Amino acid sequence: MALGVLVLALGLTVGAARLGGALVARARAEAAADSAALAAADALALGRGSGEAVAAAGAMAARNGARLVDCSCAGDAAEVVVELAVPGLSLVAGPARARARAEVSPECAAARC
Repeated sequence: MALGVLVLALGLTVGAARLGGALVARARAEAAADSAALAAADALALGRGSGEAVAAAGAMAARNGARLVDCSCAGDAAEVVVELAVPGLSLVAGPARARARAEVSPECAAARC
């Protein structure tokens, strides 16, 4: 009986640790998406064009340990999707994915803030 309780407790502990790891990975993916979207919006605000905005978003995502999956950079807005591998869970649940959007205000774009 004691061995069964020990195995059950160990299983619950491992499950809780994996859930915690997944939640941390999701938060890191959201932070990477936010910073990538801001980098792309910054490039758009400086008038560098969508190609350079996508490159800036990709570089910022990589600095945060993520991979840029999609970037829609046009006009005064940038929307990005990034993926981040979750150690121990990527094979089962897949990577953590996050989406973020950043927009440049017209006043800031005109003044080249």
